[in-house]
Amino acid sequence: MTISPEERLRQRQPRYSKEEFAQRGDALYDSQIRSQVEEGNHGKIVAIDIETGAFEVADDILPATNCLFERFPDAQPWIVRIGYRAVDRFGSRSLKKTV
Repeated sequence: MTISPEERLRQRQPRYSKEEFAQRGDALYDSQIRSQVEEGNHGKIVAIDIETGAFEVADDILPATNCLFERFPDAQPWIVRIGYRAVDRFGSRSLKKTV
């Protein structure tokens, strides 16, 4: 029996608290991934599997996470916008980080 992508999405459950998720994602990005992706990818999205350290870079969240899920169907993705403190922003104030 083949499971559709929609069914797979419904079955995924977080295995970590929000705090541990953020801690693992940020630690992987800072220690292993940032140096590989920052140059030439400012503003793009990186989706990181917090369990394996695998990652995908794309222009938007869905393409990045979909590529990660294709490689690791059970991934626990942490999302980072390269060069920024936050993935999205609210209001008119920019969250651009001085690099």
